Amino acid sequence: MRNGLAGLALLAGTVAMGQTVTSPHLMDAPTVASCNSTDEWATPAEKACYAITPDYAATMAYLDRVQKAAPGQVKIETFGRTGEGRDLDIVIVSKDGVFDPAEIHAAKRPVVLVQNSIHAGETDGKDACLALLRDMVVTKSKSALLDRAVFVFIPMYNADGHERRSRYSRINQDGPAEMGWRGNGMNLNLNRDYLKADAPETRSFLAMFHRWLPDFFVDDHVTDGADYQYDVTFTIDDGPNLPAATAKWVDDVATPTLEKYVDGHGHLAAPTYITLTNDNDPSQGLGFNDNPPRFSTGYMILEGRPGMLAELHMLKDYKTRVTGNYELLAGLMEMVNREADKLIALNAAADKEAEAMGAHPLSNVKYPLALSWGGQTTPFLFRGYKYTRELSAVSGAMWVRYTHEPWNVSLPFQSGYKVAAETTLPAAYLIPAQWTQVIDVLAAHQVEMTRTTAPWSGDVETYRCAGMTWQETPFEGRHPTFNGEAMHDAGRFGNCVLVRERMSFPSGSALVRLNQRLSKVAVEWLEPQAPDSAMQWGFFDSIFEQKEYGEAYVLEELSREMMAKDPQLKSEFEKKVASDPVFAGNPYARLEFFYERSPWYAANRVGLYPVGRLGSLEGIPLAK
Repeated sequence: MRNGLAGLALLAGTVAMGQTVTSPHLMDAPTVASCNSTDEWATPAEKACYAITPDYAATMAYLDRVQKAAPGQVKIETFGRTGEGRDLDIVIVSKDGVFDPAEIHAAKRPVVLVQNSIHAGETDGKDACLALLRDMVVTKSKSALLDRAVFVFIPMYNADGHERRSRYSRINQDGPAEMGWRGNGMNLNLNRDYLKADAPETRSFLAMFHRWLPDFFVDDHVTDGADYQYDVTFTIDDGPNLPAATAKWVDDVATPTLEKYVDGHGHLAAPTYITLTNDNDPSQGLGFNDNPPRFSTGYMILEGRPGMLAELHMLKDYKTRVTGNYELLAGLMEMVNREADKLIALNAAADKEAEAMGAHPLSNVKYPLALSWGGQTTPFLFRGYKYTRELSAVSGAMWVRYTHEPWNVSLPFQSGYKVAAETTLPAAYLIPAQWTQVIDVLAAHQVEMTRTTAPWSGDVETYRCAGMTWQETPFEGRHPTFNGEAMHDAGRFGNCVLVRERMSFPSGSALVRLNQRLSKVAVEWLEPQAPDSAMQWGFFDSIFEQKEYGEAYVLEELSREMMAKDPQLKSEFEKKVASDPVFAGNPYARLEFFYERSPWYAANRVGLYPVGRLGSLEGIPLAK
């Protein structure tokens, strides 16, 4: 392993292909000598005047020192291993040496879980947590933050990406000198993996998360995008799939409290994730942010827990970013201690709401699966920088050049939600036993399932889906039916129509009741038009494959027989030949027209979704 301080040697520039290349963001970075810190408990980043972030070994060495200095308050636990074999750790900080989550929850003590370095070039939160840990249990200047709350953090979630260190990982970012890589050892973005759970890190996270079941979750990041005055931006989801009482608490209490705290401690916060509706023209305003469950904070909606996305601004220097992240977390812990009873009660109510999702007639209520911008805008006082726009001779597009002169202006902010897809809910889903990968993902999420004890056939609700197209280039190792980062790309996913079909399910099929805390996880995974469903990620691709075909000489005779028996079908065929020249010129398509309307094609069951939606469990063979 490389020592974290080795990155300082890169500050003066790197010789590559015979040329010296110096990052424009690092020209004025201080050296270790100029910092001259003698504090034995200074974090590695502090000792280097924030010129570096420590590597995996140096980070864990510092954490081990703190644990030995405060064994009654700090415990490091391993919760899994990465694909390359590194330990995944959480650091538990509890004032009285109680480190068991069941005991902590029984005592009505709220748990805050902070995840760092999921994008391992974005290490601000890791170094902020090291400093906050030190101040909680060593210097004791922040010991009051542990009065009731328990602080749990993951220092390096994407540990393999963390060790793929380079000064060239993030072109947009001002320091540190070396930083990790966005993808894990398989080059998967872990912050697109929360529902499909392809990566070993995700599977380990889910098991750890459900063991701790935190009351508040934080995912620390660094922005990309525009330049502006804020050094701290954050957002806590308040959308319609979050319980209404929790959303109200987020809007009325959590968000304004954190903004005020950060602003009062030497930083400037924006209580939103800032994206421009037009990257080439900031004056057009701020865009809508969808939050499907592929993301960490989108997944928290399914768990019924408040989830905060923290985004420190990429172009602020590393010290400003780390200390800004520190203040955001300190403000959160202060608030959680004060709001402990309310927060715990909100989470308990959210769990009960989820447990009732499959109860009839409540399931007649429409459940929103996919959301988009609702067409409303609200004024937002944006603290940006003045800029110029000019036509670029390089790209041929408009080029935005930011100054550092403040530009405080009211801009339209896209707000409100529009339902892009919705469904009524069944009492339960029944997944045929052979769809092992689909069932395995639900098991990784610890969704409760019961297996059937004998084969069963019956009429169920399901879907017939058609018109799908798949993304040609891979996205997160798959070829989904949606278009990459587009959350719900209408027109690509096609159309799924709810139908009743007689279907057969073998013994050992998985029954998923919607009377459990994780009902929303099951719905989002098994409803095909949900933005991160198993269908959209390609787990059911084979249902769209036709396995039996008709030879031309057979279909020539069949088509004539069908037209002789059905004059309306004959008329429909002739009209299509007359109006569609592409169809008319394709012999295969002309014969397929008849095959698709024959009982032989129906036997292919192309596009028939294999998961059954049950309104009742009557007659289903289950263990007593």
